Amino acid sequence: MHVKVLGSGCANCQRLAQHVGTALARVGLTATVEKVEDYPSILAYGVTSTPALVIDDEVVVAGRVPSATQVEELLRARA
Repeated sequence: MHVKVLGSGCANCQRLAQHVGTALARVGLTATVEKVEDYPSILAYGVTSTPALVIDDEVVVAGRVPSATQVEELLRARA
């Protein structure tokens, strides 16, 4: 599983990255987690509002910070 956090590195982006780490630990999944901060790469996903969460090249959340529990649900659905 490959997870990407898209955003400029702002506080919300950092919080999303923390939620991803927490959710992965709770679910017990191993994943590659990547932070993508360059705008051309973010725009390539069609994301215009950050932060955004990408799981296996699919944008699953954009423009908000889901809770760690919500991230868990998203990860389980794609495991």
